[in-house]
Formats: sequence, C-alpha cells, structure tokens
Amino acid sequence: MSQDRRPTFQDAELTLKLYDLRREAVMRESRNTINGQFWPKSYEEFVAITQPTDPRNAAFRQVSSYWEMVYGIARHGIAHADYLAENQGEGLFLFAKVKPYLERFRKEVSPTAFQNAEWIATQSAAGMRRFELIQARVASMLKSK
Repeated sequence: MSQDRRPTFQDAELTLKLYDLRREAVMRESRNTINGQFWPKSYEEFVAITQPTDPRNAAFRQVSSYWEMVYGIARHGIAHADYLAENQGEGLFLFAKVKPYLERFRKEVSPTAFQNAEWIATQSAAGMRRFELIQARVASMLKSK
C-alpha cells in the first residue's frame, strides 16, 4: 500500500525528530543491547526477554515500544508510511527477530504485540521491500550465532 500523497516537510521533520530520539543515551544503550545481544533461536528464548527477571527486559521494553510508537504514527496516517519505512527501518530488524514466535506469543501473552511493526512490514510498499531484505539478513546472522 502506498499513500496517495507525497511526503511533506512535516513528514521529514518528524522523521528527523524520531531519529534524534534514538540518540538519547539510555535509548542508545537499549538499542545496542537489543541489536547486539538479542538473537532468539526459540520461542523460549524470545519469551525470556519479556520477563522482568531478564536483565535485558528494560531494554527490550524500551526498544520494542519505541518502534511500535514510530510505526503506529505511520499506521494511523500521521506520517507518510513509505517515507517513514525508508528512513526508520531498524524496528524491522527487531520485528524480523521475533516474527517466527509472534503467533504463539500473541495467543499466550499479548494479542497486540508488534501490530504496528507488522503493519509497516506488510502494508507499506517501502516497508515490505525493506522487511524482505532485513529478514534475509537476520536469518543469515542467526545462523552464525
């Protein structure tokens, strides 16, 4: 799905603000934790990080909720979805890591988990293209872990 309108100055401004928020110290540390240390190879490994006792839990909650907020902005038409997906793809990296376990997680834990990331990955033309590439990259990286 692509939007009928062209991206606007406001879309660019919001995208830059979202990028800037990623640079905040705690967010940067959380992103480093999730991007570097979180490589689930089973449902149990995925669900473990969602538990308060896991030392990476706060980082997971911060990063996953940030990307859900960002992709929700596109899903609800506040920002141009394709433009946002072209410039904010890191959340799709996390989505690719959890996607194999998402159906079960939604049934057992949280029915709405990653709904906005899934939307951008399946309903935005740019999101679909980026997700396909990222999914292949994550699969390759998981094999080497």
